[in-house]
Amino acid sequence: MAIHIGICELKNQASRIVRAVREEAAEYIITIHGEPVAVLRPLTEAEQGQRQEQVDRFLAELDELAQRVTAEWKCDKTGVELLEEQRRG
Repeated sequence: MAIHIGICELKNQASRIVRAVREEAAEYIITIHGEPVAVLRPLTEAEQGQRQEQVDRFLAELDELAQRVTAEWKCDKTGVELLEEQRRG
């Protein structure tokens, strides 16, 4: 059963509440002026797996982009050197 909690109480006790979600699988319905606006609950194993898949895809895309930039780089200076010049200038 989910526990109703106001946004102010959530703000003041965030660490304790998140710990209860993680350690006790507690669920909270977050309210503003008594109206439910969100649910705070542990991630399911499926959701955790989906999240990891998203992270893995993002990192693969980032790696691919880095390889493309490296392949097309036409300057004698590195990107870091160019940034340092910009910051000095």
